[in-house]
Amino acid sequence: MPRSRLMTALTAAAAAVLLGGGVASAAPAASTGEYAPLDQRGPALSVPTATLQASLTCNGPLRDLRQDPILLVPGTTMDPRVGFDWNYMRAFDQRGWRWCAVTLPFDATDDIQVAGEYLVHAIRTMSKEARRDVDVVGWSQGGMVPRWALRFWPDTRELVDDLVGLSPSNHGTVLADTSCSTGPCTPANHQQASQSEFMAALNSGAETFAGVDYTVAYTAADEIVVPNTPPVASSALRTGAGRIANIATQEVCPANAADHFAIGSYDPVGYAIVADALTHDGPAVRGRIPLTTCAQAFQPGVDPATFTADYAAFVGYAVDSDGDAPEVDDEPVLAPYVYARR
Repeated sequence: MPRSRLMTALTAAAAAVLLGGGVASAAPAASTGEYAPLDQRGPALSVPTATLQASLTCNGPLRDLRQDPILLVPGTTMDPRVGFDWNYMRAFDQRGWRWCAVTLPFDATDDIQVAGEYLVHAIRTMSKEARRDVDVVGWSQGGMVPRWALRFWPDTRELVDDLVGLSPSNHGTVLADTSCSTGPCTPANHQQASQSEFMAALNSGAETFAGVDYTVAYTAADEIVVPNTPPVASSALRTGAGRIANIATQEVCPANAADHFAIGSYDPVGYAIVADALTHDGPAVRGRIPLTTCAQAFQPGVDPATFTADYAAFVGYAVDSDGDAPEVDDEPVLAPYVYARR
């Protein structure tokens, strides 16, 4: 989600953690009939194959697996190693799970339509090599951008079993509505405004698809994806034929205080929801999360001895604009494939 002015304003709050109403509506847009039908074949990928191949790294070979490989997708402003190597990658390694991670251009701050092509390639590649479906786990934009692939490249729907988002920006954030209307923003920040044309296209027709299980773990204390309070939260998914579970961390542990950064990095409740989805048929079920989770300080994979340094590096990277896409005055124009072919 947004860095630049928006993320900089949150630096003090994140540092404090380190040291010690309503839903965003979709942008009013043209009728969904103007968007691509749900079964319209996706376009050829415009990103060079070599670039797409270089963006995907895995913790081992994908053949002869006993369970679906997991694709980790970082949020806006984040590199997957900085975001996941001290938490989810370690936790999955400890469980013997095979994972891959995708690096998105400009730390996931450029046009999300292009980032979606990286997801299409990653899903196709992993499924082909593993000869299995793929489970996708993403934080913030990383939980939303796979939906762009599923919406506009229908062939990917048969290759994904679970899509699990940690406070995903499924309906954007009103913070970007304000921030990006008063000055330039990176392309991805513009697109994650709740009133953006991108959001209207993403959620056109259907938000979910049959055969894919969708789990959304979100926090009512989110300060980036807002508003994000149950029963109607910006992260939540509601329409379409997919099986859906929208679970607030506070519905599992009422005292949970995870913010946007915590749920994507060290929060044990968010992790427990992810693990439940990945180890059962269908989306996660709130009642299966052990109550003992509420007493844990960190999720599996996080080393308490190095947490302070790891989290500082995570937050520091998130608020550092080096490597971001150039800021622009307006959101990128929607690609021709977003619309129905005439």
